[in-house]
Amino acid sequence: MPDPDLQRSRYESLTRSVRRLIDVTIRSDADLEAVARANRLVDEAVAELSTQLNPGSFGVRTSPDGDNLAWGNVVMGLRNAIAPPVEVITDPTGRAHADVVLGAAYEGPPGLVHGGVCALLLDHVLSAVAHRPDQPAVTGTLSVRFLRPTRLGGLRVEAWTDRHDGAKTFAQGHIVDPDGTPTVVAEAVFIRPRTAG
Repeated sequence: MPDPDLQRSRYESLTRSVRRLIDVTIRSDADLEAVARANRLVDEAVAELSTQLNPGSFGVRTSPDGDNLAWGNVVMGLRNAIAPPVEVITDPTGRAHADVVLGAAYEGPPGLVHGGVCALLLDHVLSAVAHRPDQPAVTGTLSVRFLRPTRLGGLRVEAWTDRHDGAKTFAQGHIVDPDGTPTVVAEAVFIRPRTAG
């Protein structure tokens, strides 16, 4: 893979622009002529970017330093305009949190975050407390309980480990609104697959 810093500088700004494009496409009340002009410009951009395409998904690539680059990831991907994006921060106690701002692209009921998006965010942040550097874990089960509507805007997702049992990690977490009130709670079981050998 080419130099990750060069790739980052090349694509991060483009992804932010496409993210804004998604938002304004949803919220725009522009006249038909402006919409038609924008449509042509988007089609031109698609043609430009399509001159060299990977045959499949971005997947996980590795930098020359051995860091995983999950830039196509739907939650945190640097090159995925659907990703809010989410940056998970883990503290020394093993708790994790992510602050995220969800706009029009994540709406379910009017003015509210789609429940599936809430589950997606919780799965991602809960997995951060289950992973170990040398032992990734996959979601075995995820149970989500909606306490009240989650409004679009700024939110915090928090997660912590409840316990470990062999290859399983039991985690809990929630989404809280700007007032710190939980809107969604979750419990999950993550499983560390057996390594071949």
